Amino acid sequence: MKRRFDPADPEWMDRPQPVSPELVSDLRNLRALNRYFGSHRLIRHFLRRWIQPNDNFRVLDLATGSGDIPRLVVEFARKSGATVQVEAVDLQKSTVEIARQLSAGFPEISYQCADIQHFGEDGAYDIVLFSLALHHFEAEEAVRLLRRCSDLSRGWVLVADLRRGWFAKLGVDLLTTTIFREAMTRNDARVSVERAFSFRELHELARAADWKNFSHRCFPFARQAIWLEG
Repeated sequence: MKRRFDPADPEWMDRPQPVSPELVSDLRNLRALNRYFGSHRLIRHFLRRWIQPNDNFRVLDLATGSGDIPRLVVEFARKSGATVQVEAVDLQKSTVEIARQLSAGFPEISYQCADIQHFGEDGAYDIVLFSLALHHFEAEEAVRLLRRCSDLSRGWVLVADLRRGWFAKLGVDLLTTTIFREAMTRNDARVSVERAFSFRELHELARAADWKNFSHRCFPFARQAIWLEG
């Protein structure tokens, strides 16, 4: 299955727009997909490895969407007896506004509306997370973003995304026909599968970004991750 990517035709959620019922619904659907179809499970796998009681970490979440990953990190840290401060960044002002509203009970999280390709200072964070967003970029941009993730972290980096393939396409087509039928979610989910990188492609992108001694594996469902451990 060949990758299909047209930079002139961004996913609907990436287009400038106000807070609307359609955007709120789409972000709610994405949180449900993350929770029930592998993304939260993947993130918890690494949080258990990296965050221990009494740790005090500074965490960066790039392309945060409506902030479900930062909230997941904070909830995990609270239960583990660790302290975290999470900076969450997204380009879309309306999405950040929704994330802030959903995170009212999470003072550990600060949100910023910024271009993730030019955000932050080198070595400023213990953990850098970049989840389900690399497929929004062309390959050359993806390499630059992977390099930026490595530069921003003084410890751990986790980049997780979809894994392109027929299994993923059939699964997404089924879900967006039967359950997540709203127009924005249906469009973006189907486009995302076609824009996602294959396992081999993601491995090559990491090598092109000069990642050294990185790990790479598949996760359920049609997920994959590459990571660096400090």
